[in-house]
Amino acid sequence: MTLTNSFIAELIRDANLLDHLNGYQRRRMLERAVTTIRDMRETIGIPPGPGRDRLLEIQTVALSIELGWRSDEEVRNALLLAAAMIRDLHIVLDSKTDISIVRPAG
Repeated sequence: MTLTNSFIAELIRDANLLDHLNGYQRRRMLERAVTTIRDMRETIGIPPGPGRDRLLEIQTVALSIELGWRSDEEVRNALLLAAAMIRDLHIVLDSKTDISIVRPAG
């Protein structure tokens, strides 16, 4: 099992066992996921861009956990979303698919 697959499994396990994690542990897992997703996107060549980005939603959840502003369901959904994003990016990296970003003229 690769490190990426292990991390995906860890995110899913933590989402399923959320009641065993304190606020700090929840936040750290999401912060690790955000960093991983950013690094993978950079490797693939996906630039950070304007507009709505689900990664920002994950980061917002992470930052507000210890303040008590997020329910268990919101944290669980963020963990599962992060796992899915990492899985998808891993597939792209593993397949060595070239991605070209085309910006509209104007």
